[in-house]
Order: sequence, then structure tokens, then C-alpha cells
Amino acid sequence: MNDARPLRVAIADDALLLREGIAKVLEGGGIEVVASVGTGEELVEVVRGGGIDAAVLDIRMPPTHRDEGVRALEAIRASGSTIGVLLLSMYATPEYALRVMQAGSGTGYLLKERVSEPETLVRAVETVASGGSVVDPEVVEQLVKRTRADDPISRLTERERSVLELMAQGYSNGGIAQTLFLGLKTVETHVRSILQKLDLEESPEHHRRVLAVLTLLGER
Repeated sequence: MNDARPLRVAIADDALLLREGIAKVLEGGGIEVVASVGTGEELVEVVRGGGIDAAVLDIRMPPTHRDEGVRALEAIRASGSTIGVLLLSMYATPEYALRVMQAGSGTGYLLKERVSEPETLVRAVETVASGGSVVDPEVVEQLVKRTRADDPISRLTERERSVLELMAQGYSNGGIAQTLFLGLKTVETHVRSILQKLDLEESPEHHRRVLAVLTLLGER
């Protein structure tokens, strides 16, 4: 990604007013909106044309208003594209969030109400564009409450679990340090410990963080 220019983003939602609202928020955060379409299929075509760093799209769009956004994400990944993809939903649906995260690095799932929180939305787009992952805190809360036999998360200390939950929300190590009032080296130590305790083998940093989040959500 070229740091000399702003992020280039495409938006897909069948509600024109919402697309315009998202565009306004992103542009206010220094992000360039280069395309605005009404369906997942149109978005996939935009991505194939190249020239964008990330996409923001609704999960439920025509024709069935069920999981078109997730299907578009899966089609984008199947094409080999590694652009950031941020899915927006009216509802905290854990099953959709897990499908999104299973698409790998550079993906995110947020509730649409976050559009009214400019800093949160802009940060989420920047995170997925850089290869990170984002899960809405409300969805994280629902998923971590699920009881599981032999839960690997039980190996973590309370502090490590707090760090992992912030990782799931897309925070960088620096952001975690600021949020939890910890030193950066302390956070880095916690992250290494988390990855070791979850038995995540050496691999690119973003990939390991996504696997850690999937473990937290109960799907690894």
C-alpha cells in the first residue's frame, strides 16, 4: 500500500442514504471513496477492476437480503484478492462473524450502528486494509460467553484474555497498550504468551492473530 496517497475504498449497500453516510464518515477520516454500488455482485466487479485497498459492504443485500455480503467476501478471496473487507450488519450474528473471520486476514465485522462512531469505523477500515482483523465488541462478548469443553482460552490469565479481546476488535499492540495503560513491551510479552498458550505455530503475524481471534470465538 502506498503511504503517499489516501486509502481507496469501495462501498456496497442497497440503501443509498447509508452509502452516502458511510462515504461522508470515511472521507472525513482522510479515506478516498472511489466506488459506491448497491449489490455484492457489483462490488466483486469493482474489486476485479483493481485500484482499491478496501471494501465496506452490507451483509444483507439484494436479491435475498440474507448473506450476500459474506458471499461477496468469499468470492473476493476466491479470486485471490487480499484487499481489506469490512462487513456491516444490523444485528450481532455470531455465525456470520465467524464466516467473515474464516476468510482470513484483512477482514472485519461491525454493527451498522458503528457508522455513527467515525473514529471506530475509520480505524476498522484502516485495520483491515493493513491485513488486520476486526470483530465488533458486542459480537465478541456474545461469543466468549459460550461454554465449551476443554476451552483453550481457560489457559490464559485474565490480563491475557483482555489483551486477546482487544486483538479481536482490531487493536494494534500500541492501541492495546494505550487502552489497558500498559507498556508496549508488556503488551508484546502478553501477545507472545497468548500465541504460545493457544499452540499457534510460527507464521506471519497477521495470520497468527486471526487464528488467535478464531480460538477466542470458538471456531478453531
